[in-house]
Amino acid sequence: MKDLKWNKEFALEQAADDEELLQELIVIFKESSTSDLAKLKQGIASGDAVTGRASAHSIKGAAASLGFEGIREVSAAMEADCRDGSLVVATELLPKLEQLLILLQKM
Repeated sequence: MKDLKWNKEFALEQAADDEELLQELIVIFKESSTSDLAKLKQGIASGDAVTGRASAHSIKGAAASLGFEGIREVSAAMEADCRDGSLVVATELLPKLEQLLILLQKM
């Protein structure tokens, strides 16, 4: 779980110190990240950097707002690569992002 680099204090602050709300937000992130990951994989497989960028951006934003720094770092690097029209780094980092999202699902 330490690979997630979760800053729970930050996440709780974002949820107005409401543990129940935080848990609801994490559930929503788990659901949305599954969909975003599928779109990201599709974008990478089809050579579509625009779709890859949008999907990585979505994952990055949600992870950042909930203090999941490990996911934010990886998805930010993937987004930057796709923004440059490349999919090399995104392809290389895809397994790492998948691993982190699996850890998130186990929370």
